[in-house]
Amino acid sequence: MAIPADYAERTYAGVLGKLVGVYLGRPFEGWTYDHIMQELGEITGYVHDRLGMPLIVTDDDISGTFTFLRALPDYGNSRDLTAEQIGQTWLNYIIENRTILWWGGMGNSTEHTAYLRLKSGIPAPRSGSIEVNSQVVAEQIGAQIFIDGWGMVAPGDPELAAQLAWKAGSVSHDGEALYDAQIIAAMEAQAYVEKDLNKLLDTALKLIPNTSLTYRMINDIREWHSEYRDWHQTRDQIVANYGYDKYGGNCHTIPNHALIIMSLLHGNDDLSKSLMMVNTSGWDTDCNSGNVGCLLGIKNGLAAFQNGYDWRGPVADRLYLPTADGGSAISDAVTQTYKVVNIGRALGGLEPVQPKNGARFHFDLPDAVQGFLPASDNTSPLAIENTTGHSQTGTHSLALRYTDLQPTSSLRASTATFIPQEAIAFNHYKLLASPTLYPGQTVRASAAADANNPNEVQLTLYLNYYGANDEFTRRDGTTVVIKPGQVSDLTWIIPDLDGAPVAEIGFALNSEQKTTGAVYIDYLDWNGEPNVTFKKPENDGSLWRRAWVDGTDQTDMRWAETFRIVQNSGTGLLIQGTRDWKNYRVSADVTPHMVRTAGIGIRVQGMRRYYGLLLSSEGLINLVKALDGEHILASKTYSWQFGQSYQLELEANGNDLKAWIDGQLIFEFQDTNDPLESGAVALICSEGRTATQSISVKPV
Repeated sequence: MAIPADYAERTYAGVLGKLVGVYLGRPFEGWTYDHIMQELGEITGYVHDRLGMPLIVTDDDISGTFTFLRALPDYGNSRDLTAEQIGQTWLNYIIENRTILWWGGMGNSTEHTAYLRLKSGIPAPRSGSIEVNSQVVAEQIGAQIFIDGWGMVAPGDPELAAQLAWKAGSVSHDGEALYDAQIIAAMEAQAYVEKDLNKLLDTALKLIPNTSLTYRMINDIREWHSEYRDWHQTRDQIVANYGYDKYGGNCHTIPNHALIIMSLLHGNDDLSKSLMMVNTSGWDTDCNSGNVGCLLGIKNGLAAFQNGYDWRGPVADRLYLPTADGGSAISDAVTQTYKVVNIGRALGGLEPVQPKNGARFHFDLPDAVQGFLPASDNTSPLAIENTTGHSQTGTHSLALRYTDLQPTSSLRASTATFIPQEAIAFNHYKLLASPTLYPGQTVRASAAADANNPNEVQLTLYLNYYGANDEFTRRDGTTVVIKPGQVSDLTWIIPDLDGAPVAEIGFALNSEQKTTGAVYIDYLDWNGEPNVTFKKPENDGSLWRRAWVDGTDQTDMRWAETFRIVQNSGTGLLIQGTRDWKNYRVSADVTPHMVRTAGIGIRVQGMRRYYGLLLSSEGLINLVKALDGEHILASKTYSWQFGQSYQLELEANGNDLKAWIDGQLIFEFQDTNDPLESGAVALICSEGRTATQSISVKPV
């Protein structure tokens, strides 16, 4: 598999196309064509504001696409990845009834049905098979809507894309649903090297049975496209021959796949036209629109968005991925692009690419802003735009262009590090997230100004955190003077915030005299393990609770104990932190009540990937590793009592693990067999109740 020279940029366009399509179609998902025409007319741009909805939302199409793809790096980026391993990825990252899926119940939601099969011990691909779940359930739309990532990691290799799509889709689907998923993935993979849409279809059709309904339907649509110049006539034929009334279930794949093919053919390579057709046609609008946007983004590159309507500006690269890996929930299109690209490079035998030495915010793709927006209370204009140059190690930077900056005012721009204020009330797909930035971590940035800037300005790193009554509280950090034509670096160690989550990080501009000009941000990054204690803040709002991703049956933070966890069956985790944390020690008081096991976790990468130090009801204390099952690494007899508190400590440093109870070192273990190298912290409870007052994380 040869990697195209413009792989990163074309993948970025595909990711953006997916986001734009989903955000465009989401507000009227499930509407009929007649309803859309009556209430909205043809969909030529975003309509969320007309329906009183936010534009940037949590959505299963986005979450599933970029989450299930993690099966590849989690299992060594092997081309021999199995459906069963992808099913394990579902169980690890999905929190039952809370993240990614539509939790519509057994036999009603195909994905929920498959999850319950996996949970009960039925592995993929049987978990999604017609044999187990019936044809109607197995042939709904879900395999297709989650499939784009598998095409993007196989640039120019449609056969590999189709194979991966089959494996990924079979976790939850079967039959025609898998053929539709293969068509989309294969076309997207081939779109990196082929511009002709009909040739893309020809390539993809060779990879599915010519006796399938999907094969016949696509050929019918191609004939109707040749016969009818008006897309409405082709849509009428689709409704008459492949409409919802022909198939069972809530959202069958065949009718929706038909609309995708129709809009691609009649759209004549124009993103806006194709999005208009597929959205105006109704049915599962966000799903269909997301697939169309991704394919045309890959095929036509970033030029696809330059046709008059501003698709990218309102999005500003923003996306949310609520999973059990809460530190990855607040994300952006650039970050996800390079995750996809580096998977694809690994499959092609190449080393990863890390723009600007792996900086979190590097802006090194055309027009990328990575979620940076002007503050709503700025007193004069501040324009944010990507520009070429003004970078020491890359090709692009983020320009903060200020007009009439006054000595008595401050202009600010920031990006989210935790649940934004406008996302707090999401209820359809709730945003579960942990902050990405913590006290004790070191923030670094670099900035410059044009030589022709009229005056020097002060640039300050600042953050907003959720303080009393969950209101934004600002904390200023390092300030540097940006002189015309010079580069300045900023470094700031985040201070203690009494357990409050950091919501935003950004830059503030000040000047001693009225001035107009620009400052260019080369990069913004942070690293290192935190030095933080999680406890109930003095000003008890609600957002500090939501910084914990709740993978338990019930976690109540209103009792005398800060954290009271109840798990009815199996194992529950209450998780906070990010996948970046590597070498650190976690300590917590643990008071087990009636419980099978209770303890703490380190390097937590989801619901089923972590190290744990657990008190067991069998009179033991165990050091365990959860990775495709729970494995006891070390065990000792320990006489502990229900209702008594124990101080547990667990440290990871490289491959070395150490554990203490009440200050006594009890385990030293070196894990050299597929070790977990990084991850968050957790409180762990199996079948019962446990309580904790505070948890501390300190770097080794």
